[in-house]
Amino acid sequence: MGDRPKELRALLDSVAAQEGEPVEVVVVGNGAELSDLPEGVRSLELPENVGIPGGRNVGIEAFGPGGSNVDVLLFLDDDGLLPDKGAAELIRSAFDADPRLGIVSFRIADPDTGVTQRRHVPRLRASDPLRSSPVTTFLGGATAVRTQVFQQVGGLPDNFFYAHEETDLAWRALDAGWNIHYRADLLLLHPATEPSRHAVYHRMIARNRVWLARRNLPLPLVPVYLSVWLLLTLLRRPPLSALKAWFGGFVEGWRTPCGPRRPMRWRTVWRLTRLGRPPVI
Repeated sequence: MGDRPKELRALLDSVAAQEGEPVEVVVVGNGAELSDLPEGVRSLELPENVGIPGGRNVGIEAFGPGGSNVDVLLFLDDDGLLPDKGAAELIRSAFDADPRLGIVSFRIADPDTGVTQRRHVPRLRASDPLRSSPVTTFLGGATAVRTQVFQQVGGLPDNFFYAHEETDLAWRALDAGWNIHYRADLLLLHPATEPSRHAVYHRMIARNRVWLARRNLPLPLVPVYLSVWLLLTLLRRPPLSALKAWFGGFVEGWRTPCGPRRPMRWRTVWRLTRLGRPPVI
């Protein structure tokens, strides 16, 4: 969004320093002008902020329909940094070794403390962030995706704008037979922040969770999934203002179009369960 020029430059320098074949880079200005980018870096400036998934979809299409001109796309937050010059080669090796590997989620750690926040480990058993494992979702700003996934199941849901767009894509990818791995040895340094810093956070996570269920779950699981999250939200005892925004988003999720409905197969439900996260949690 054009508000982190120093951090963006540091990230781009860390990408340029990667060993092996050069990484082609596109920076999307999401409703922002872009300037002072390194030579060879392409830029796309959007006239307005179309949201996180919308901006990333524009970046995908910059590499051909569904990213078809390349094999793998990286998505990196503009205030992140790749400290390991061998990260790109690790990614190439991972995708070469497993032809059904669709998505790789990096470990995110604070650059000052080295701590990985629990919410940045995309599984329920998150106490050990140094353990790699198969997972059922991924971290959108620190990930690599095989472009065949986009070509088969489509891109991120534009209308989500912010929150849960990764899980929507992950569920569709898993339903199509792709694997998702969390790799603790692939590190992105990123300042520790709280998602609630965004003014729209509570409304978006509630609205988009309803959309997520309506779009992807078999009908019997929709009320179960949403009831579990309603209960969890109440147990966390958020401030009254946050709770009011959450319920507003929850109602909005039912009243507004969620996009095309493609419920996952029951065998995918079982697969998610075996991976440790049944799609009711």
